[in-house]
Amino acid sequence: MLSIQYIRENTERVKRDVALRNTTAPIDRILRLDEERRELLQQVEQLRNKRNAASKVIGQSKDPAEREPRILEMRLVGDEIDRLDGRLKTVETELNGKLLEVPNILDPNAPKGPDEHSNVVVDVVGEKRHFGFHPRPHWELAEILDGIDFERGVKMAGSRFYVLKGGIARLQRALIQFYLNEHTRDGFTECYLPDMLSEASLVAAGQLPKFRDNLYRDAEQDYYFIPTAEVAFVNLYRDEILPAGMLPQRFVAHTPCFRREKMSAGRDVRGIKRGHQFEKVEMFVYCEPEQSQAELDTLVRRARSLPEKLGIPYRVLELCTGDIGFNATKTYDIEMWAPGQDEWLEVSSASNCLDFQARRANIRFRGEGGTRYPHLLNASGLALPRSVIAVMENYQREDGSVEVPEVLRPYMGMDVIEPARR
Repeated sequence: MLSIQYIRENTERVKRDVALRNTTAPIDRILRLDEERRELLQQVEQLRNKRNAASKVIGQSKDPAEREPRILEMRLVGDEIDRLDGRLKTVETELNGKLLEVPNILDPNAPKGPDEHSNVVVDVVGEKRHFGFHPRPHWELAEILDGIDFERGVKMAGSRFYVLKGGIARLQRALIQFYLNEHTRDGFTECYLPDMLSEASLVAAGQLPKFRDNLYRDAEQDYYFIPTAEVAFVNLYRDEILPAGMLPQRFVAHTPCFRREKMSAGRDVRGIKRGHQFEKVEMFVYCEPEQSQAELDTLVRRARSLPEKLGIPYRVLELCTGDIGFNATKTYDIEMWAPGQDEWLEVSSASNCLDFQARRANIRFRGEGGTRYPHLLNASGLALPRSVIAVMENYQREDGSVEVPEVLRPYMGMDVIEPARR
């Protein structure tokens, strides 16, 4: 979150960034509450000083006729202090709630634009494969391979659910293991994380209150299903002070992700591109503020290395101000090419969140000059099932079989996913 002091001292920038995000935030209400809070604090302090001074006089006085009026007056002062304290508590509760609604500041160099159509392509890598036949989308390949059962997924759980089978289930597992091995080989510490978290954890990570409608929640207990491993990683050190010399800390985890997406009718209705449950490998970094730009570059480089090793064309986008997420100041997306669908599929978002989440989670570290808030960064490394789609569609053969990328063959134990025998 942004501190009230920062909003007070940088009001115009905060308002401008909110407008550039094409959203709203209660900045004026926050400033009025802050002003009232400070006035109340001043009044309470003055009354307490008055009461303390009067108490000394009363204690020194031996004359009951002089003491009684002063005691009565101080009782009235005490009642007024209690009233002002009650109002102060109400104001601070509303102020703290409103502060949670304010998004992060934007990197001044982020491209300006209202939505995803203003994102900037900064690099395109790899040549699109020229097929000697019309490439099929993954749902047609899945039928030939008997690899995705849409009908039974819907029967079990409803729309946007499916069952991966045989070689395709094995392909997803291979991709996950490949991604994890690549990141841990580069020094990231693998973690096994809870798939359900408390409301306090979701607030700390910036998911609540803004994204409440997109989250799945246990109806009887204070548990939310994670929308991404990022949320769990933010809370790893919540309410802690990290010792000097501990940063940077780099983590990676594979988790399921659950999102109550409001998917419009007619958009992405076929296949497994969008769903309420999916798998993802996530990278996460805690670092000193001076390191965060270099750490973002590292995360982007790591995300880019995976489609390169898979031999799949990809591109890098810098997100515009209207498409950058609530917690982030700067974001790059990695998209892999899917020839069967004739489109680019987002498989990673790499974001620098500065100290925005650390403030919400009350995470600090010891360094020169005392304790400070670390910067937190995250990046998909990479997301499933879009990686599965990209492999299937880029490595398909005319008969519907799918060649296994060379780097995945040790994990798959096969060179080709063959069509199912009917």
